[in-house]
Amino acid sequence: MRMDFCASHRFFSAEETDELANTLDQLVDDWANTTLGWSGPWRGVYMDAETEKKAKLTAMHDLHLYSEAWCRAVTNRNLVDAVSQLIGPNVELHHTTMHIKPPETGHLFPMHQDHPFYEHEDGRYIDVLIHLDDTNEVNGEIRFLAGSHKQGALIHIRETEKGSCSPHLPTDIYKLEDSVPVPAKRGDVVCFSIHTIHGSYLNRSNKARRLVRLGYRDPHNVQTAGQSLGRPGLLVAGYRQRREGEDLLKMG
Repeated sequence: MRMDFCASHRFFSAEETDELANTLDQLVDDWANTTLGWSGPWRGVYMDAETEKKAKLTAMHDLHLYSEAWCRAVTNRNLVDAVSQLIGPNVELHHTTMHIKPPETGHLFPMHQDHPFYEHEDGRYIDVLIHLDDTNEVNGEIRFLAGSHKQGALIHIRETEKGSCSPHLPTDIYKLEDSVPVPAKRGDVVCFSIHTIHGSYLNRSNKARRLVRLGYRDPHNVQTAGQSLGRPGLLVAGYRQRREGEDLLKMG
């Protein structure tokens, strides 16, 4: 498997994918929030003023804490074994997050790494995207800058004259048009490094584009900032080796 990104068709059956999709729809109705999404000057680069006002993102963290189906998904044996091939035998779930692009003006993502959203000491961290709809250029498939993980963690734009904004890379240097599209089928899984540069265009179709990200790390890859900082995760493969002087996990 490539360390920058790879696609697979192996991990979930059609029946399992249907259950995950139906449960996701229920979570959207009951728990998720729809907002304008990421902020920053990149919005004016990729969207005209009218589109920028309409662009929306539906998101929610930690689906596995709300749903048995998604709890089973994050522990899928074949999926976990694949992640183990990339980061080693010991694998800890860090988070799950839904990213749904609503119809017609579903949120665009500028080029970025995931590292600034949940910073870790090293690259032993894999993001996994579970696709619950076919994706293509019309509804905003995921796109990658091939080999970009080799650069390690990059400095992102976080501040503008108007204040803080969502982390993203300079649009004049890292361009969506230079990225490699990775269209996927419903049920497909795409894995990539926390340091892989990626993004996606608007959803211009008349249906939502539903996708869920799972984050897995080596349990000794220490988080230094960002989402879920300080929270231990579920160990889905291997064993949590105790280092000298290490305390028991704190759950609250």
